[in-house]
Amino acid sequence: MSRFRYAVGELAAAQKSAKGVSLYSRYVNRPAGRLLAAAAYGVRMSPNQVTAVSAAFTFTGVALIALLPPSHTLALGVFAALVTGFALDSADGQLARLTRRGSAAGEWLDHVVDCAKMLALHMAVLVSFHRHFGFSDPVYLLIPLAFQFAAVTVFFGGVLTEQLKRNAKAAGGTGGSAAAAPPAAPSTLRSVALLPVDYGLLCAVFLFLGSRELFLVLYCALLAAHLLFLPAFLAKWYRELSVPAR
Repeated sequence: MSRFRYAVGELAAAQKSAKGVSLYSRYVNRPAGRLLAAAAYGVRMSPNQVTAVSAAFTFTGVALIALLPPSHTLALGVFAALVTGFALDSADGQLARLTRRGSAAGEWLDHVVDCAKMLALHMAVLVSFHRHFGFSDPVYLLIPLAFQFAAVTVFFGGVLTEQLKRNAKAAGGTGGSAAAAPPAAPSTLRSVALLPVDYGLLCAVFLFLGSRELFLVLYCALLAAHLLFLPAFLAKWYRELSVPAR
């Protein structure tokens, strides 16, 4: 238990900036991930092992969506699996920082699993729409394909932008001897605005998988949000990368 308490304290003091993070990730997923990272530290798991457990939970939820007919019981099981997998996805990075065992290979593994789960989740919805929802119009099957396109493009664009910024910063040095400006306080309005494109909110939508019409409405609402945010994100990232590194 002492290892757990030590880890919780260390992780609470070393959280990443909340800037550009939605309310769900800031107040739910990261704190849950912190507790899971501390538990993993207590049993001496490695960050990559936590990533593997995260993938196991997530892909169990994905398989349930594709294989079983929608029901309220299934919805609870899928939600629990996806949310736990998402919290563990936060835990592996926090554990890596705590143990100083982060590596390029571990970061690669984490991002590959993240990309695979986004692809697989919307593929599972497509399969469920086809097998269990009884849609007579095949146009409905385009909905998860469009969601998959938008979600994966946003994910890849964000990860690539972060990596390119990191490379530019390393190549440009520290930028002189001037003291670094303190980080700006995270915007609550921005955190609320980002909720519709937070993976955690998508997980929550699966709580309504047992109600066909309601699930479809909520799923389409998040798809619309992704399609609206996509060009804004791409323009923002391109503009940021167009500014020469200092």
